[in-house]
This record gives sequence, C-alpha cells and structure tokens, in this order.
Amino acid sequence: QVQLVESGGGSVQAGGSLRLSCASVSGFICMGWFRQAPGKEREGVAAMANDGSTTYAESVKGRFTISQDSAKNTLYLQMNNLKSEDTATYYCAARHSGTCSVSSDFTYWGQGTSVTVSS
Repeated sequence: QVQLVESGGGSVQAGGSLRLSCASVSGFICMGWFRQAPGKEREGVAAMANDGSTTYAESVKGRFTISQDSAKNTLYLQMNNLKSEDTATYYCAARHSGTCSVSSDFTYWGQGTSVTVSS
C-alpha cells in the first residue's frame, strides 16, 4: 500500500523560505507537488520524472525547486521568496506510468501539509 507523507509546512513571513518533504517516494515514474488554497481549485506546482526532468507552474518558476533524495526515498519542495498567494495546503503525489508534468493526473496522494505566508 502506497502511503505518501508530507511534512515541513508552517507559517512564514513573505520573503521567507520553507522546505517541504514527502516520504516513501520510491519506484514511481513521476512525482509532484500540488496545492489548494481555500476556495480555489487544486493546482500543480512542480513535477519531477524519474529521469530527473522537471516542470513548474509559471507562478513558482525561479522560486520553487523540486528535488529527490533517492537514498532516503524522499521528495522535496524548496520554496524561496514566499508570497502571500502561496498560502495553501500542499500535497505530494505520484504515479507509476504516463507523462510527467504539473498537469498530469496522479494516482497516489498524501494528506497534505499547510503553508501560511503572512505579508
């Protein structure tokens, strides 16, 4: 049974940084980070294929970085220069097949970790 577990969320002031982690990411062809703000639809933030290629939402390019530590089976999302509009619950997701991008459909999901950015 696949169980993705996010951690690292919290509260930070605008301009600050956070690093999210997602444990138990092993054997997937594609892994990603999504977010959902209150009253808004879920949106893809970043995705990483097992060949290391990455895609990002335009709103986070240059500020967020997705990476993986294979030895630890952990996926990361480094978030820098955070803005109030980044406030959301962030979810880790994974899939075993198909294309890999922020617009892909993912099969497995974590429970989410909350990020609040105050201005």
